[in-house]
Amino acid sequence: MNLTVVGIAIGAFVAFMSFQFGWWGFLGSLLFMAIGALLGRAADGKLDLRRVLDALAGRRSSS
Repeated sequence: MNLTVVGIAIGAFVAFMSFQFGWWGFLGSLLFMAIGALLGRAADGKLDLRRVLDALAGRRSSS
């Protein structure tokens, strides 16, 4: 499956959620998709959640 097909599927899902459940369904689906993407990247080892949390907490240095 190439990225164009994945993008179309994601767009269709978000459109369905917005038509079916309104604005809050649209925002909720985007939120859960973003959380799922972050957790998937962490499970693949491509994202270190500890570093992300440190950056959000302001404990990251620029050096």
